[in-house]
Amino acid sequence: MLTPFGKFCRKLRIDNGELLKDMAGKLGVTSSYLSAVENGKRNVPREWTEKIISIYTLNAEQQMEFNQVVQDSQKVVKIDFEGYNNEDKNTVLALARKFQGLNEDDKILIKDILQKNKGRD
Repeated sequence: MLTPFGKFCRKLRIDNGELLKDMAGKLGVTSSYLSAVENGKRNVPREWTEKIISIYTLNAEQQMEFNQVVQDSQKVVKIDFEGYNNEDKNTVLALARKFQGLNEDDKILIKDILQKNKGRD
């Protein structure tokens, strides 16, 4: 099933009169690899973000949309735990493991806490 990233790239190709193999060539990968990313079988490689923005000269609005679809299409997220103590690591991992089982009220509460602390970063 096509991810938001895949839909964005498909539209980009159509707008530029390109085929999947054309975009794959510009990214330096095979068509099958690009297809796997677009279909959510692989994560969007981090280096593709700047590459696609540059290759297709995306304007500010397109860049914002593109960054959002990349984020929405990620199935796996890596967390850099450098500087975290063991208790904080365990808390983050517990949240990740248990998040799906939380009810909507608890999820809203967590999101509210995170939004409130957003300015402290």
